Amino acid sequence: MKTKSLGMVAASGALLSAASLLVSVPAAAQDPWSFSANIGAVSNYVWRGVTQTGDQAAIQGGLDVGHESGFYAGTWVSNIDWGTADPNYELDLYTGFGGAINDDVSYDIGAIYYAYPDGRDSDFAELTLSGSFKWFTLGIAYTVYGENDGGLFDDGDLYYFGGADFALPYDFGFSVFGGYYQFRHNDVVVDVVEDANGNLIDVTESADYWNYGASISREAGDFGTFSFNWTQNNGRQEVGYDDDPKFWVGWNKEF
Repeated sequence: MKTKSLGMVAASGALLSAASLLVSVPAAAQDPWSFSANIGAVSNYVWRGVTQTGDQAAIQGGLDVGHESGFYAGTWVSNIDWGTADPNYELDLYTGFGGAINDDVSYDIGAIYYAYPDGRDSDFAELTLSGSFKWFTLGIAYTVYGENDGGLFDDGDLYYFGGADFALPYDFGFSVFGGYYQFRHNDVVVDVVEDANGNLIDVTESADYWNYGASISREAGDFGTFSFNWTQNNGRQEVGYDDDPKFWVGWNKEF
């Protein structure tokens, strides 16, 4: 089955925080635009509870642009390994608009296109809507386009997600997160049996699943941000999920 992952940045909600990742422009410059770049490395590229690299390491990076109005856009790339000949890398393109209603409440509306240039029938696109209150975030992602017609990651899929982020002393941060993937075409054939009349019958299992996890991070100034992460899913092994807990480390630096 196809599984995909967004890695360190996206695992914590790339679209939710893209605007906040941008390099600040000094007020004296009076420039409404800001630009940034980021590079990172993870010991396992995990997205929505599923490894995208076969539990191996990944190198990742991206470029972002933002406007003081709340508009942002960017691109992000990572190597992947689904255990097949292709694809070998993922290229994400995203844009959106975010803002704050007051000191405690903020929102984000975005769109993201997951591209696999060297793969077949793998691309898909989502619209996202999320809201935050103080430390807590809730949101939903709806798949509006998918090349895998009639399968997983096709149009009509829904992903519900939530999380909480807390600032700790000494530049540490702690976050918890979870989500539920509801696929439009969620029946996956796991076996074929013969009935009493000799007819072959497909045995199916649902591909829908929950995922959850936690992360602790520390900012290290010019050396970037380091994190230790845990994530897990409850997907059925018969469908192809690996529901073992995943522990991985990550590093990210913005410019």
